[in-house]
Amino acid sequence: MQANFEPVIIGYLCNWCAYAGGDLAGVSRLQYPPAMRAIRVMCTGMVPPELIVDAFRKGADGLIVMG
Repeated sequence: MQANFEPVIIGYLCNWCAYAGGDLAGVSRLQYPPAMRAIRVMCTGMVPPELIVDAFRKGADGLIVMG
C-alpha cells in the first residue's frame, strides 16, 4: 500500500440540502478533504444507479449520495 494514497471520493449532493451545507462550510472557511469531488444534483432521489456504477468504473474509490 502506498504511504501517500489519496482516495478519490465522488459526492452527489442535493441542491437544496447537502450542497447548501457544503457551500455554507466554504463561506465559513471550514476545511474538508480535497479528495472529495462534489457534484450538485437537483435531487438525490433522481440519481440513477448507472451513474453510481459509472463513477466506480472511471476510478472513484468511494461515493456518497447526500440529500
